[in-house]
Amino acid sequence: MKTILNVLWVVLAGFWLFVGYVTAGILLCIPIITIPWAIASFRIGAYALWPFGRDVVGRPTAGIGSFLGNVIWVVFAGIWLALGHLVSGVALCITIVGIPLGLGDFKMIPISLAPLGKQIVRTS
Repeated sequence: MKTILNVLWVVLAGFWLFVGYVTAGILLCIPIITIPWAIASFRIGAYALWPFGRDVVGRPTAGIGSFLGNVIWVVFAGIWLALGHLVSGVALCITIVGIPLGLGDFKMIPISLAPLGKQIVRTS
């Protein structure tokens, strides 16, 4: 079931989310100081491409640096990314087939708001 949902996801929304996150990551690599956010953007992009069967968990070793980085991220990018996931999730939920995909989009809102100090793990 996860594979079917992932294939539908890639076709309907995942590919463009992946392209957006990777493009943002490439742009964030230009100034050296923003490389931690670029790495987080690449990580979210990979998750946005194939989200079903994976989950986001906090890293217990994340410290104050991750918190401060997330505050900066929310101000400059997180709010807009979360709104994008919210709008596309609502659009996907319009049809019965799209409801699981919309729920998957809603599942990405927390990591789009605060990507630092998180890791993506496989679920069984």
